[in-house]
Amino acid sequence: MKKSFYNGKKILITGGLGFIGSNLAVRLVEEGANVLLVDSMIPAYGGNLFNIEPVKQKVKINFSDIRDTTSMNYLVHEKDVIFNLAGTLSHVDSMTDPMTDLEINCRAQLSLLESVRRYNPGTSVIFAGTRNQYGKAKYLPVDENHPQEPADINGINNIAAEKYHLMYTKVYGIKTVSLRMTNVFGPRHQMKHSRQGVLNWFIRKILDGETVELYGTGRQIRDVNYIDDVIDALLMVAEGESGWGEAYNLGGTPVSLTDFVKKSIKIAGGGKYKEVDFPKERKKIEIGDYIASYEKIKKTYSWKPKITLDEGIRKTILYYKKYRKFYW
Repeated sequence: MKKSFYNGKKILITGGLGFIGSNLAVRLVEEGANVLLVDSMIPAYGGNLFNIEPVKQKVKINFSDIRDTTSMNYLVHEKDVIFNLAGTLSHVDSMTDPMTDLEINCRAQLSLLESVRRYNPGTSVIFAGTRNQYGKAKYLPVDENHPQEPADINGINNIAAEKYHLMYTKVYGIKTVSLRMTNVFGPRHQMKHSRQGVLNWFIRKILDGETVELYGTGRQIRDVNYIDDVIDALLMVAEGESGWGEAYNLGGTPVSLTDFVKKSIKIAGGGKYKEVDFPKERKKIEIGDYIASYEKIKKTYSWKPKITLDEGIRKTILYYKKYRKFYW
């Protein structure tokens, strides 16, 4: 059996107790990596110690904020790969509290890169970008050359953070990549509110026997990825020998929000939904349909999504039925 690229590698995951970070940590432990998780555990951001329950004896955790420069200067030492997943995701929060979004998604990102430049310039840094950087699509599918005109503060700050990373490759030769993630769902996502992604929130509503509220017509199309496919992308990119200093779209199954909810109701064995008017703060930042082209990452790394929508929804529902008390 071929030995994993990650066997024995020293890995740092920022935002490591969150949705994507914890799923990545579980996989990396399976691959034989030495994993250090950094998480500030800010309430409502999604960090959850139960997320790493299967590997809790096999990872190290540092409860620290990536805004803490002294801490990050120390933590980046001797790491082979840094998966930089810490950041705020909420479009609405970024509009009501733009300075916090700026601090975490811009200043802290630049500070982390400076720590890498000074103390570990030989490492690789994989940054979690977002489809939110594009704003309202001018054409579909959206490729990496599509204009970036975000509808909210969060998208603007993510563009800046991505550009910091890619510039550090061009100017300092530090290996960086940005993955522009689309709507990701699956196990280990926080389930207390809808501000970091509506797909998992819909599933909570269905499991609770409550009516799912779809804004507008519910026919808005979203390009969705199940978490396992996103983890595959992160691992493949970090292992790659080329493609550094570039941004890549992730993409998956285009589906209307209504159809996602209908599928979830069918798989869960019951549920209901209704269409409601857009809240004023949501209407202003609604982007309409979004479908990504993932041809670039497919060509460079041979990545493509494998998990079907039905399979992803089924796995997600089973997980939360089993572990509901740790997330509700």
